[in-house]
Order: sequence, then C-alpha cells, then structure tokens
Amino acid sequence: MQHYYAADNANIHRGVHTLSVRATDAYEGARVKVQQFLGAQRPEEIVFVRSATEAVNLVANTWGRANLKPGDEVLITVMEHHSNIVPWQMICEQTGAVLRVAPINDDGELLLDEFETLLKPGKTRIVSAAHVSNALGTINPVREMVRLAHQGGAIIMLDGAQAAPHMAVDVRALGCDFYIVSGHKMYGPTGIGALYGRYDLLNAMPPYQGGGDMILSVTFEKTTYNCVPYKFEAGTPNIAGTIGLGAAVDYLRSIGISTIAAWEHELLDYGTRALRDIPGVRLIGTAKDKAAVLSFLVGDIHPHDVGTILDQQGIAIRTGHHCAQPVMDRFGVAATARASFAFYNTKQEIDALAAGIRKAIEVFGT
Repeated sequence: MQHYYAADNANIHRGVHTLSVRATDAYEGARVKVQQFLGAQRPEEIVFVRSATEAVNLVANTWGRANLKPGDEVLITVMEHHSNIVPWQMICEQTGAVLRVAPINDDGELLLDEFETLLKPGKTRIVSAAHVSNALGTINPVREMVRLAHQGGAIIMLDGAQAAPHMAVDVRALGCDFYIVSGHKMYGPTGIGALYGRYDLLNAMPPYQGGGDMILSVTFEKTTYNCVPYKFEAGTPNIAGTIGLGAAVDYLRSIGISTIAAWEHELLDYGTRALRDIPGVRLIGTAKDKAAVLSFLVGDIHPHDVGTILDQQGIAIRTGHHCAQPVMDRFGVAATARASFAFYNTKQEIDALAAGIRKAIEVFGT
C-alpha cells in the first residue's frame, strides 16, 4: 500500500500513462490472488467491495430485488452477524418476501433437521448463512447446507469473513453460489472485502450502484452497463486497500492455511482447558466443530468489566453482543467476553489471559 501511494498513485482503468497502467495491473493482480485463494474458476467472479457488509447488501439489493416476490422466503440462521440479518429484513420488507430463521442447540450448533424442514422447495429462494459464527466460533456444516439448499431449488451465500483466514476455502468444492470475505479479518486493511459469485448469476444481476467505470456508454436516453465484475464496482475504488488485500493473501499463503489451522486448533484446545479450570467461568458456544474463539462469562462480572481488567494487563479481547444480538438472546445473556486466537498467538498468552480472568475475579470478589 505504501509503495502504491509513493510510486503508482493514479486511478485505474482510465489512463494510458504509466502510473495508471501500473496501478491497474496491481489492482487486477489482487483480483487474481483472491480468485486463486478462494478457488474460483475465473477472476471475473470476484467483485471488490468495501466490506463483507457491503457484499451482503449487494446481493440482497441486486439478486434479491430482481428475484424475490411476495410469498418467497429467505432462510438464515440464529447465529448470523447483524450484517447478514438486517439487509435481508430490509429487502423482505420491500419485496414482500418472508425471512425464516433456522435454530441452534445449546452448544451453538445448527439444528440441521430444522434447517432442512425450513427449506421449502419453490418457496425458499436463497439461503444466507455464516460459514463460521463470529460470536460462538461454530463451524457450520456448509457442504451439507449447500447440498440441501440446491436440492430444494434455492441458491446459497456463505459469509466467510470468519472462515477464510483460518481454514482452506474452495468455493467450487463447496458448491456455494456466493461467498464473502473481509480484508481486515485476513490481516489486511480495513475498508476492503470481496464477493465471489458464480459468473452466470453475476452476469444476470443488475448493477448495485451507478457511476464511473460500471458503464460502457452513457447517453441521456440509455446507459449500457459494463461487464462482470466491473458493473458492480462503481466509482474510484479503494485501490490501495485492494492491493493491500492482495498482499494479505500472499502472506496467508506463504504461511500455509493448513499450518495456520493446525496451530489455531491447538490453541483452542489449550485455551478451552485453561478457562474451564477457572471456577465461575461459563463458555458460550461449545460446538464439536469450532474455530479458535472462546466466548465466555465470568460469574456475575459484566463482560465490559472483565475486558477493562484484562486491558489494564495488556490483553485485548472483545466484549458486548458482537453484532449478534439474536445469539445472545438465544443463550439468555446480554453480552459475553470473547477471546479470538490467531496463528501469531502463543500458549503463554493464553496463560496470561487465564491469569487476567483470575485477577478480575479477585478484584470483583465474585
């Protein structure tokens, strides 16, 4: 990103001068990197967006607006991030479609039988579900979900913001129709993400926004839109952020996703044992198949107070409802504390986390 701003700072797809050509090459090179990282068939199936949130809104407002009608159904799950709830609520209000929600059990696992029951052939038009829950760490059985969705005649979008940095993703092997990633979850910059969409679906969808670069020709009588993916990338994009996302993909691939996944699984096992050894700690989300996330409560101490005590010891965790209030409601809590492990974390840091929690218990006398 620094190199782009220092050496190639020009707009893309517009100029014939050297700076613009170099910037365009770097931008489109990042598209190829994301395509290969996700296992997409062609670069044109990768649309750059500013976040996973925008990707959901794009699909809801393009595919959804063009295809949903009164009585149609959209199926999500209880464990969704707000970004995969609110856009569907909005588009259902506008189209007359109905939003359905698949439940989870006390371990935070999707009830697959209930999910299948809610899939109604001819009525369920699209399924939109998290690959991994940000609040619980649950890894959903996405291959089976894709199979069931397609069996019922629905298409399916997977929110991979919490999955792509931690496990191998191959969209063609999964068979999903759309897949979403977010740059800052992949150790890249904020304000950039990507939407994978099957080429035939993207090609049939109307544009999301109007402006520069998403057009082939404009007159006052008619505008002809650009081809995929450019018809979804209106205006000057986040060029530096896109290049940064490409660099983050290079970084992840240089370490190896299998290496990352193995170490994070070891950290999860170690951290689970460490926190369970602390009297008064309750883990929220104990799925058999989960990512390296520990969401927890400490006695009667408010999660924000736990977070404050840990922060004073140099330990950064997330506290609150994690933009997943329906998940909190499902477990009857207002908020949790959440420690998220990555490949750069160590067991010594987990020991420090456990010691910090014990310190919070000591301070608040619970």
